[in-house]
Amino acid sequence: MVKKDTPELERTYTVPLRKEYQKVPRWKRTKKAITALKQFLGKHMKSDNVKLGTELNEKMWKHGIKNPPHHVKVSVTKDKDGVVKAELFGAKTAKAERKAAKKEVKATKKETKEPVKREETPVKKEKMEEVKPAAETPKVEEKAEVKEKAPVEEKTE
Repeated sequence: MVKKDTPELERTYTVPLRKEYQKVPRWKRTKKAITALKQFLGKHMKSDNVKLGTELNEKMWKHGIKNPPHHVKVSVTKDKDGVVKAELFGAKTAKAERKAAKKEVKATKKETKEPVKREETPVKKEKMEEVKPAAETPKVEEKAEVKEKAPVEEKTE
């Protein structure tokens, strides 16, 4: 059986980005920082296929397109296929902790979950009987009676 995601090479880098993104206008800085990061990782890991993780991407874009971070600490792994995957340093451990916590919560919910017994409630049946159909409502009749009582008597003095 072959294990999946067995890294051929694992490294941690602190990548300087400032010198690269200062070469472009302010409104292109984060884009340039990402391309510089990919070039740096491609050069040092000797691969053209570089993938960035979601948390790393969010860190890069945190302050918008004009203000990328000056340096980024990155954990990098290279697969046997030559695919380089970069993630923010310490981010994988946080993801693994979240997954383990979710599994624990699901396990405790399954243990405490009891089968629900459904019983017919007589209250609902009584409420249904109390409701009258729309044809029996006396609202229309009341308005007709009010119109009949409306004539005004003349006052004589």
